[in-house]
Amino acid sequence: MIIPMAQMMRVLVILITVFFGFYSSAHADVPAERLSVMERGINFTNWFRFPVSRDDRFLANYISDQELDSLHQVGFTFVRLAVQPDVLAGRTGLLVDTIKRIQRHGFGVMVGWHKHDWKLESSPTDAKALLDLWQRTAPALRGLDPKLTFPEIVNEPVFSDPARWGALQQEALGRIRAALPDATVVLTGPDWSSIKGLKSLSPVADRNVVYTIHIYEPQVLTTVGAFEPSLDHRALARLPFPTSSPQDCARAQAAAADTRTREVAKWYCSEHWDAEKVRQAVRRAGEWARRNEVHLVAGEFGASNRLDRATRLAWITAMRTAMEREGIGWALWGYDDSLGFALRPHPGARLDPDLLAALGLHAQR
Repeated sequence: MIIPMAQMMRVLVILITVFFGFYSSAHADVPAERLSVMERGINFTNWFRFPVSRDDRFLANYISDQELDSLHQVGFTFVRLAVQPDVLAGRTGLLVDTIKRIQRHGFGVMVGWHKHDWKLESSPTDAKALLDLWQRTAPALRGLDPKLTFPEIVNEPVFSDPARWGALQQEALGRIRAALPDATVVLTGPDWSSIKGLKSLSPVADRNVVYTIHIYEPQVLTTVGAFEPSLDHRALARLPFPTSSPQDCARAQAAAADTRTREVAKWYCSEHWDAEKVRQAVRRAGEWARRNEVHLVAGEFGASNRLDRATRLAWITAMRTAMEREGIGWALWGYDDSLGFALRPHPGARLDPDLLAALGLHAQR
């Protein structure tokens, strides 16, 4: 069969267009308007992740339009939507409709996979599951506005070998990029998306990406030692920030019911955490970003509402201020989690004005 020359030329033009479309997206920096969208975010932690119901109607209406309007009016610019793959269970259309509804309220949406029992670093089956999910899901996101839609590879990969994680992340990026050549994709480092993990990562050649970190330092304070269940968490909730008062530290140590908790409290106080030390921690991430000429967003930060209120607000203010000074966008974890607003979603939900002020936002009048 002889193909007419005119038809061959049309095919060649299409191939060249596709090639240069991929090439240009890989070598184009993130548009400034997209970075401005990713400045001030809020996580929805129990919408498509550990929901109380998996019913379509419940999931479609988890957050009311009134609540979304309130969040936008006080100054939030994007939503980070945590998605547990088995909750979605093939209902990609429901996810797309949810993203569209959030975007109609003026938000960008960062959307990615949160699978608590994946072992990506040791299980080829789980690694393949991640790649297959993006293979199926990325094409469904094509109809969404790329200026407001930010696919996030995966939540908090572990990996002791940064190169192995980098290779898997690159492959997942390729699956997304094949379907969404213009999307700004969210990448991360290993070690639970920590600053340490970020610094171990080699940036990809693709320039239309942002890198995310999760920052809770020091976790003994922000999570009241949740990483070690046997600790006396009630005593740790009395830890101060900043640690400038020896009396406050002594009271927290004295309140501990066991030796191990007293040792942990003493160690925390000896580290002398204050706003300057928070700035130093965040500056390490900012320096990595500037050195590699890439953009950063802190997809998670927050502090337990079990802490003394003044302590909690002081830490959140210090962390948010430090990130903004480094040009790092942020997202509070979360609207419906105890590290953030701890709200049970309903149309009359009220945002804590003091927490809003610590975030540099202002309550509705």
